Amino acid sequence: MTDGRDIRNSRARNDVSTGARDVLTGARDVSAGRRADINIVLYKDFTALDVFGPVEVLGDVDDFRLRYVSLEGGIITNRQSIRLETEPFATVARGQIVLVPGGFGSRKSIKDERFIAALRQLVDDADCVLCVCTGSALVAETGALDGRIATTNTRAFDWVADGHPAVEWVRGARWVTDGKYYTSAGVSAGIDMALGFVGDRYGLAAARDIAERMEYRWDE
Repeated sequence: MTDGRDIRNSRARNDVSTGARDVLTGARDVSAGRRADINIVLYKDFTALDVFGPVEVLGDVDDFRLRYVSLEGGIITNRQSIRLETEPFATVARGQIVLVPGGFGSRKSIKDERFIAALRQLVDDADCVLCVCTGSALVAETGALDGRIATTNTRAFDWVADGHPAVEWVRGARWVTDGKYYTSAGVSAGIDMALGFVGDRYGLAAARDIAERMEYRWDE
């Protein structure tokens, strides 16, 4: 681990620029043992598993309270006709945890200046930021990932990376951490990242116990 940076998945280590090659695995100091809100950012046409995979993990931790939030609040839908009631971004307290999923809707939301400006405020105020899939593109659009290492959906990698050259993108990583930012590859990788976050905060045994209860083979 170097300067709070960590690439989780050995397959990625040969595909990272010189500035990140010294990154080693290790636990983060992410304030274990205090209650926190998990504020799940929703927008039209989010990917269901990007949300509910991590929710299944994080909802198993007593210290976490799950909240669904959107720019203005109200009901948010996706392509599978899932409808979720959300609270406005303005209700999110400082010093909490923000989860940003990906989805086809990210390509539209990334062009919404009001959404991106409000998201920047959320991530700036957050204790930790977890990005799944193209959720990292949305956070990168805010500028918060500039100068940091990050990853994203494999199929959308070039679109995300070409649009945000100030980020040090790691192709092929399952998930990556840099300071308070966790970013994962697509869809199911968000489950691995969420388990990694729990492991960093509460220890590997706690994360492995959740994975076992889920009957999930964790790519740790």
